[in-house]
Amino acid sequence: MKLIIQIPSWNEEETLPGTLADLPRQMPGVDVVEWLVIDDGSTDRTVEVAREHGVDHIVRLTNNKGLAAAWQAGLDAALKLGADVIVNTDADNQYKGSEIPKLVAPILAGDADMVIGDRQVDTIEHFSNLKVKLQQLGSAVVRRASGTHIEDTTSGFRAYNREAALAMQVVSKFTYTLETIIQAGKMTVAVDHVPIGTNPKTRESRLFPSMWAYVRRNAVSIFRIYALYEPLRVFMTAAIIVGIAAAAIWIRFLVAYIGGSGAGHVQSLILGAVLFIAAVQLAALGVIGDVLAGSRVLSQRILERVRRVELQLGIEPSHYEPGKASTGQEATTGADAGPATGKPEEESTEEREAVKL
Repeated sequence: MKLIIQIPSWNEEETLPGTLADLPRQMPGVDVVEWLVIDDGSTDRTVEVAREHGVDHIVRLTNNKGLAAAWQAGLDAALKLGADVIVNTDADNQYKGSEIPKLVAPILAGDADMVIGDRQVDTIEHFSNLKVKLQQLGSAVVRRASGTHIEDTTSGFRAYNREAALAMQVVSKFTYTLETIIQAGKMTVAVDHVPIGTNPKTRESRLFPSMWAYVRRNAVSIFRIYALYEPLRVFMTAAIIVGIAAAAIWIRFLVAYIGGSGAGHVQSLILGAVLFIAAVQLAALGVIGDVLAGSRVLSQRILERVRRVELQLGIEPSHYEPGKASTGQEATTGADAGPATGKPEEESTEEREAVKL
């Protein structure tokens, strides 16, 4: 049983040592614990600091791609490095490493595929009352959209077993936290949550410049993700609302017409017609979106099977570099790279390329 703790990082040379010092190297029920740092195009000494502090694996993206892309790259690498369980934590040491055994316990017990750490946001001292209320409101919306019971949907402290990790495919560029919950709720991924503690705040968040920017971007993300997974419901609801407005305006015109003053309310007739056309178009978009959603599900299943084939063939993770020198693994960027999943050294590049083709 191998557990890999992945840490998406961007210019974290100051906070990374404290984060790594808090992580476990041994856990009950787990044979091997390894650390993976995803360098999201850092311009400081993040990679050097990671190696100095004993990180086993590094995925080094060429430039800054954003948190969601870094998380996805780390998940892919962890799977190809043989992880049975993957834990994601933040590089700013927000989450306590001592809580990882509690986080993975439901997975090791076979009770869950994906576990999210509940920070119990109303107990965090540096969270204002407004931020707590907004967090709770956003979590309630995501729970309804996903059909899950997760209390803290924006928590990045998460654990995945291999099956859940294989199924996750994020398209959002802003954050993975909301989309993966909604995605899991729509799939055969069992989701659970456990209460966890947090460390004191080390720095301001870099995901958003202000509270309202955070609210705006999360609101847009929730709507976009929900529309992606439930387009028929979203557009049909909008069509019904617009259709009711059109009917109300037409009734107003009809009342005026019966009363003999219809000539002065022709604009209501025109506005009602415009709204009715809009309602029909929204309904059509819902039907088209539902068809596309079906295609998306099929594409997602295909991508999951491609991942399984890659693991079976021993395809190396991209942008991989070794961490501490004792791993003996070379940097991997393609077919010419060294083994990263235990493939025999004597297997030639030509043989690997032929198998891939």
